Amino acid sequence: MRQPKFVLRSTAVAGLVAVLSVPALAQQPAPAQPPTTGNVQPATREAQALPSLAPLVDSVKSAVVNVDVTAKMGGQRGMGQGPLDRFFGGGRMDGREPVRQGAGSGFIIDPKGVVVTNNHVVEDAVSIMIRMDDGRSFPAEVVGRDPLTDVAVLKLKSKVANLPSVGLGDSDDTRVGDWVLAIGNPFGLASSVSLGILSAKARDIQAGPYDDFLQTDAAINPGNSGGPLFNMKGEVIGMNTAIVGGGTGIGFSVPSNLIRALLPQLEKEGVVTRGFLGIGIQDLKPEIAKALSLPVNEGAIVNDVRPGAPGAKAGLKLDDVIIALDGQKIGSGSALTRTVALKRPGSTSTLTIYRNGKKEDVKVTLGTRPDLEGIGKNTPREEEESSKARVGVSLSDMDSRIARQAGFKQDQGALITDVVPGSPAERAELSPGMLVVEANRKPVRNAEQLAEAIRATPAGGTLLLRVVMPGGSSRLLRALQMP
Repeated sequence: MRQPKFVLRSTAVAGLVAVLSVPALAQQPAPAQPPTTGNVQPATREAQALPSLAPLVDSVKSAVVNVDVTAKMGGQRGMGQGPLDRFFGGGRMDGREPVRQGAGSGFIIDPKGVVVTNNHVVEDAVSIMIRMDDGRSFPAEVVGRDPLTDVAVLKLKSKVANLPSVGLGDSDDTRVGDWVLAIGNPFGLASSVSLGILSAKARDIQAGPYDDFLQTDAAINPGNSGGPLFNMKGEVIGMNTAIVGGGTGIGFSVPSNLIRALLPQLEKEGVVTRGFLGIGIQDLKPEIAKALSLPVNEGAIVNDVRPGAPGAKAGLKLDDVIIALDGQKIGSGSALTRTVALKRPGSTSTLTIYRNGKKEDVKVTLGTRPDLEGIGKNTPREEEESSKARVGVSLSDMDSRIARQAGFKQDQGALITDVVPGSPAERAELSPGMLVVEANRKPVRNAEQLAEAIRATPAGGTLLLRVVMPGGSSRLLRALQMP
């Protein structure tokens, strides 16, 4: 991490005195002022007094833990996304085994040993050890994880009780400018505490389809991942997850209300099953609202309706503008995506829409969002590794967000993410960014189907692939010779 050019410690302290010490000073008469002698007089003891946060820190610090992880090489795909960094922290190579080690943070939410941390901290973990502030250590296992929101739930393997724990607060109730406190394990410095304010809410940092991050200027660094962000009541209102790479004082936290909504499924089922409409959407802008003669300037415009999807069955049409779901205001396309995702598949919801300038309600029975990331499968990583080991190609599922960014017209197929130099894949002129849509003239809908086709092709055989080039402008054939 780059060091900041300026340290605003003096400004923060001054603000803290102004905000936190005024009530105490207001309860007593102002001290008599000494006569002026032409020199600046030293401040009084009362003016120098700075309210301490030590009682707050003491009440919550014991529930914050270090998460030591031994993980398979090639994991932690959540780190380093463009200008954003997610902090696993402390990584190092192990020369004897294809694993690496690192340390993140977490917090206990149940005295029986339930820990919340980031998914990217424990992704591909071989072993997990939880270290507490009092020196005790416990092995742990992953109970559930959700890469799309970077939330994971762990359970201590040892039978424990009466562990220190913290509760989740109401992240919606926080205001920009509120004081916040971060505790974690930056650079392996356990139980480090930092103070800041809530800088912004509902940030979309392009890390996933459900971004709704809190932004803070509390100092957080590599190793803080999974650590809690507290309000002044000692409640967790966020989980520290990412920073702007190369920046200072810009960190992002998963809001506590989102964590609370996911916990029941993660603890019971291990994965998150989301509601699904099957429509394409975009934000309603004021100029578009004016062109459509709408009395509102915020909402989500329907720009695509998939045949047979829940939205189509409900009768949604192009240019419908969705402004509410079950009475909850929808101010943007991303807000609709997040709100639908938190609904249970099979449930019935009411969409409030404008169609041809008229307001009406539409009933829709939500479907189940496709498992585009392969989280519900037991062996997605093994599928990729087997393909890479045999022909030198790494694969990923395509989703609608990646398709839009890369300019592809379809959101199904196997996306090539890496090609090993000198491998059969390179000799077949395959390259990262290509989308494989057919194998031996049969459709390929995801990475697993292509991996299966590679495994099924005998040594010396040829797998005929149809690929779409980045931008979606042309389709080409490639012959992949099997070693």
